Amino acid sequence: MKPLTSVLLLLCTAASLAQTTDPLDQLPQPWREPVHRISFAEYEATLKHWAAKHAGVFQFEKRGESHDGQPVFLAKITDNSLPDEDKQVVLVSALHGGPERSGTTTILHLIERLLDDSEFSKETRRKQIVLLVPIANPYAFFTTDRFTNKEKIDLYDPQLSYWDLPKLKLAVPQRTPELAAFLGIVDEYQPEMHLDLHGTGLQAFPDEHMGDRTMRQGQTMFEVSACSYSNCGVRPWDPRVTEAMIKAGIEAGYGSDRAEADAQRCFYNPDHDFFRNRLWNQPRPDRFRTMFYGYMKYHTMISTTEIGWEESGVARVSGILALGNKQWVDENFSGYPVTRVRARAGRFVTAYGQTASQRRKSRAELFTKQVNFADGMLYPEFEGRATYICAVTQRGMDALDDDPARFVEKLRALPDMKVDVIERFVKLGPEHRQSASARALLKGTPIQNGVGIRLRLPHRDPEVLHLALNGHALKPSATEGYEAWYAEGYTQVQIHVPPEKAKKLDLYVITCAYKPKEQRSYGWKPPVEVTRLLQSEKKP
Repeated sequence: MKPLTSVLLLLCTAASLAQTTDPLDQLPQPWREPVHRISFAEYEATLKHWAAKHAGVFQFEKRGESHDGQPVFLAKITDNSLPDEDKQVVLVSALHGGPERSGTTTILHLIERLLDDSEFSKETRRKQIVLLVPIANPYAFFTTDRFTNKEKIDLYDPQLSYWDLPKLKLAVPQRTPELAAFLGIVDEYQPEMHLDLHGTGLQAFPDEHMGDRTMRQGQTMFEVSACSYSNCGVRPWDPRVTEAMIKAGIEAGYGSDRAEADAQRCFYNPDHDFFRNRLWNQPRPDRFRTMFYGYMKYHTMISTTEIGWEESGVARVSGILALGNKQWVDENFSGYPVTRVRARAGRFVTAYGQTASQRRKSRAELFTKQVNFADGMLYPEFEGRATYICAVTQRGMDALDDDPARFVEKLRALPDMKVDVIERFVKLGPEHRQSASARALLKGTPIQNGVGIRLRLPHRDPEVLHLALNGHALKPSATEGYEAWYAEGYTQVQIHVPPEKAKKLDLYVITCAYKPKEQRSYGWKPPVEVTRLLQSEKKP
């Protein structure tokens, strides 16, 4: 046989074999390679290495320990050469980081990212304090790869019996020392944002199938940003925050499931219990997610995230961290949108302060106290006029009245009220009642750390003719008075009441008169032909 003929025959044979080969034979099998299993010695040594190498921006400390004496470490990243007074605080944790190992490993990759020399990392270190708890449950991570600690309690999702919810504290802290240590971090720093990272690991394997307890390369899951399928209440209240996370993931090449949006389902609520199988995310009433602790106590924005690939997790977490470096869409300072603690028909009670630390202190007080407020406004609303009324003590609530005239008369019993100014404003308007929320059952006390009140006027740059607190005219000021700017289709009017003034007030009566530059009209008339037809039909 000639050489060329032999070569052609071999090629034809190879092609024929290729055509008959099972395509599954070409399937990649990354799971043949194990994922490195982190030891405690490696973990602790790495934290020490980072602390030595990045002494000006990285530090860590022991905050508690598990029942078997394994430490719970807190890492902190910030530019220590700059004061902390105006820095945002973010907490990143992996409370399910026993079996769900990609949450923990994503945080370790994130630390490396935040310690690099990129402009994003340097800006984040200048403007934020990033707290990181990669392993909150060392017993689960290093010993068992199960969800619980040695007392069989899940740190992320403990049953209600382990909480004293009326007092918002652990009922049996000695059974959850790791969780007690973690909550101590939340109490000390009162973060603006808390991100908890979940993901892949050994949770899918029952005990009898654990084998050598080694994860395999290629194991992944569907990725969800700023939400958990087990409870979609653990998410940012502003979908624009979620979308920032999703966008960052997409730019890195990773998509995100949008939960009920992708499933195209309405949320479940008890009124629709009969149709619960047509609705999204039925809640579990027997659980209180640990992440709700920071929200309930300090109005911290919370978010879970499911991570299939660490690179994706780092990108998406960075997408949220980037928000803390810049001004929010309708605010005039940098930071996360967490300052509004009470809302009433587009009016808001907000935190007070010129720095992040001041606002944090005010926010924590106001969010727990606002349950004892009663607020309202003159109703119905009319263009050119805006009001907000908020009682914070029993004496303030005693002055509230549905009838505007009676309300004005009751104000005369309160100190430092310019009642004549309020009366003139009320009488000039067409509103027929004061719409107020139900009176609180508990007696409130005056506000100690200052308060902000936000009005949104639905016009661009209107002329403010009158703006007063309890009849006292307010002047432009960033500390005691008001600021105004246009954003999101509104002129935002932010009123600042400093601590020394707020401590004396039982009731806040905001009156605002403004002159729009736009001329808007209301109503509708039928076509001329219809009018003529109706008129002709009336003729005898």
